[in-house]
Amino acid sequence: MSSNRWFSGQTQVFWTCKALLDGRTISHKTEIREVRGWRLGAIVHRLKHEYGWPIHAEYRGPQNIAHYCLAETADRAALRLPPSAKALAADGGDA
Repeated sequence: MSSNRWFSGQTQVFWTCKALLDGRTISHKTEIREVRGWRLGAIVHRLKHEYGWPIHAEYRGPQNIAHYCLAETADRAALRLPPSAKALAADGGDA
């Protein structure tokens, strides 16, 4: 099921894509601090299942907090980008 609606701000989607393309490991705490977002899990789920991103999740600590990163073997140039992150393709992920 595909929808043009993310239920997340475009800034959050762009930030998530950029952070992952930059090789960062991100968590909900990081998202809240940097873009005041609350939907990281939903964004990651959609990137994985609708856009085919090879995102790895590692669960840390007693609270089992998810930390996400792009698989080291991912071909960043071949990744499909959601509409709000298309600007990243123009700069090769360095926007």
